[in-house]
Amino acid sequence: MTYSFTGASIPSGVNTIYIPFFPDQSNSGLGDLGEQLNQVLIDRFVNQSRLQLANNEEDADAVLDGVITSYSNRPFSIGGDEQTGQNQVSISVRASFKYATEEEAEWNTNFNGRATYDPAQDPIDGERNAATEALEQIANNMFNDAVSNW
Repeated sequence: MTYSFTGASIPSGVNTIYIPFFPDQSNSGLGDLGEQLNQVLIDRFVNQSRLQLANNEEDADAVLDGVITSYSNRPFSIGGDEQTGQNQVSISVRASFKYATEEEAEWNTNFNGRATYDPAQDPIDGERNAATEALEQIANNMFNDAVSNW
């Protein structure tokens, strides 16, 4: 028997998920990328499904684990006067989703998110906002891939 909540059907017996901290191995220079991704993932899985957050892997029915593998902030479009119009932030995350009852992961894959900003307008907050948007894309894709198996 499965239950559905906001479109996500969860197998019976799956009540908790553990989402450990995703370390940032990308040398991004942004100190809180891992924390941001962790928070967005928790928001998705706990607020958009009936799952409760487990404090450790032993107490969890499912585990979402991963690492931030790459980060880039590059010129995206060139204006007519050879000035950069936009920068694009790209983030890649390697993640796996596994049920406690299964030996093998349901999936183990790379997720990518991208967002642009205008460095001339607001270089610092622009980059941070673009990074947040890219992380939200990644979290949405992870959530969708996890619930597509339900």
